[in-house]
Amino acid sequence: MSVAPTLQSFIAGRWLGQHGAQPLRSALDGHVLAYSHEERPDFAEAIEHARREGLRSLMAMDFQQRAARLKALALYLAERKEQLYALSHHSGATRADSWIDIEGGNATLFAYAGIGSRELPSGNLLHEGPAIPLGKQGTFAGSHILVPRAGLAVHINAFNFPIWGMLEKFAPTFLAGMPCIVKPATSTSYLTEAVVRLMDESGLLPAGSLQLVVGSTGDLLDRLQGQDVVTFTGSADTAAKLRVTPNLIRHSVPFTAEADSLNCAILGPDVKPDDAEFDLYIKEVVREMTTKAGQKCTAIRRAIVPAKHLDAVATRLRERLSKVVVGDPSVEGVRMGALASHDQQRDVGERVRSLLQSCDQLFGASDGFEPRGEGVGEGAFFAPTLLQARDPHADGGAHDIEAFGPVSTLMAYHDLDEALALAARGKGSLVASLVTADREVAAKAIPVAAAWHGRLLILDSEAAAESTGHGSPLPQLKHGGPGRAGGGEELGGLRAVKHYLQRAAVQGSPSMLMAVTGEYVRGAQVYESEVHPFRRHFEELRIGESLLTHRRTVTEADLVNFGCLSGDHFYMHFDDIAARQSQFGKRIAHGYFVLSAAAGLFVSPGEGPVLANYGLDTLRFISPVGIGDTIQARLTCKRKIDQGKSSPLGQPQGVVAWDVEVTNQLGELVASYDILTLVLKRPA
Repeated sequence: MSVAPTLQSFIAGRWLGQHGAQPLRSALDGHVLAYSHEERPDFAEAIEHARREGLRSLMAMDFQQRAARLKALALYLAERKEQLYALSHHSGATRADSWIDIEGGNATLFAYAGIGSRELPSGNLLHEGPAIPLGKQGTFAGSHILVPRAGLAVHINAFNFPIWGMLEKFAPTFLAGMPCIVKPATSTSYLTEAVVRLMDESGLLPAGSLQLVVGSTGDLLDRLQGQDVVTFTGSADTAAKLRVTPNLIRHSVPFTAEADSLNCAILGPDVKPDDAEFDLYIKEVVREMTTKAGQKCTAIRRAIVPAKHLDAVATRLRERLSKVVVGDPSVEGVRMGALASHDQQRDVGERVRSLLQSCDQLFGASDGFEPRGEGVGEGAFFAPTLLQARDPHADGGAHDIEAFGPVSTLMAYHDLDEALALAARGKGSLVASLVTADREVAAKAIPVAAAWHGRLLILDSEAAAESTGHGSPLPQLKHGGPGRAGGGEELGGLRAVKHYLQRAAVQGSPSMLMAVTGEYVRGAQVYESEVHPFRRHFEELRIGESLLTHRRTVTEADLVNFGCLSGDHFYMHFDDIAARQSQFGKRIAHGYFVLSAAAGLFVSPGEGPVLANYGLDTLRFISPVGIGDTIQARLTCKRKIDQGKSSPLGQPQGVVAWDVEVTNQLGELVASYDILTLVLKRPA
């Protein structure tokens, strides 16, 4: 029989660890899969490597280049996922459970690659505009910028999602230009080590951008400084201890916790046992009890249901739970695997015994629990367990004790206010679900529940077809919650990247702000030349390059022709009496006519580098344009983004945002917007 390997840490660009220490056992049959290593990493060296090599290599790239690297990493891992599935099997996970961890982690890499490509500029400074005038003459303004923090991130992760948990933190950190040191939970660190090895072997990781610690963090947190960041996922108790690490407090090191919480699902008072929503509720509770054997920080721990339907819910849940086959996921028909470790099995058992002091057991190990497969007697299996609170309002019990496994507690309520009060007794959670078909119930409940829960799912028969479910955090939406849930925030699209950037207010002249931000700021010096800006290739354009157009006087024929062409015969454009009685006192031009007329003023019609206008941002019609008014436009190169992309014909191109100001004969601003164009690069 082969000897189990020793896992290694990835420190300062090399793999460390030769001598085995703690045995890590298969959750399925107890055999030793691997050992953690005995050697202690030199955390001073790890931090120095991150600060020196990591920051240097990441800052040699810009947002767009790091986004492209994330995509390449995602593609590389996707091609090698089956070896991760084979290893994940030993954590007790079914194929569906592993899909969440493996495919979910990779999907997060893809998601942040897309977010970076679409929403971040070229360079390493993000301008949070628009600039704000701070003086009356237009020569003094202010704005906000976001830049990389010039520090490192330490990510401490839980055992339940050893791949997704690492990648969902790594992706926005990497995109923000911050090197990170990852510390997974030891019990499932063999999966994290496997994916980090693949990332290292890919050759796509810039030097020092990612390091891995298998085992204890030692004095790592004691060596951090104010520019660094710590994130934690795990139990609320451990989060509380780490948060008060003296060095973190001394240096004001940001600490973000995403802790296990007592999430709930409320069955709306309008739902009856024969309704489709009733079945949806039953399926959601059972799914959250059995997916990953209930080892999800978002799992439903409290099922809050109308008292009049309590028996019906309990009966339906028992029926469905009795059909759940538990065992080795490789055995046909098995739908729920083991807990991740034998320590976890003991912990869940102890917590269930504590819950039984205030609850009755409705379903559990005595209801035909027989795990299937060879050697499962030595595995870390635990029966799906359904409890019912004797007094839902009593202190302690299911409002305070979390069994981090396939365990949920039923609670009865008499009206919606009581249901919301019970939900709040969890003292803050990551997610709550409301299953209802009544929009008024949702409109009343959600604003109240939002104070206590980080994410809220409203589930009805309409949403069910596409719903990702109660327990699924998505890269586009915030993951985190108040109170017991840690008070932190992860994911949420661009929000997550900004957590790893430093925000600063900048004041100065518009021209200085333009120089700093790399974006044109209204009032800044512009550059005019005899060459139309639309005749320049992407590389040739300068920020601030501008065109002041000729003028055009608006006529009644313009209004009539545009109305006939567009079909827009709104009375303000055609009814002279009604228009005179309005606040404008006259007929006014269509806003979109002004937009179209401005385009006619600044567009260079001949073939050139500008390929297409694909969008408008920040469009506002400021002042009305009447018959006889004369308009003029100023077109200015505002922002350039090099995404490293080419057209379908293979022509390299970039994105250019143009600032457009349309004014009247009095110099008053009548329309303001940005247009986005694809612009060819100069031919090689």
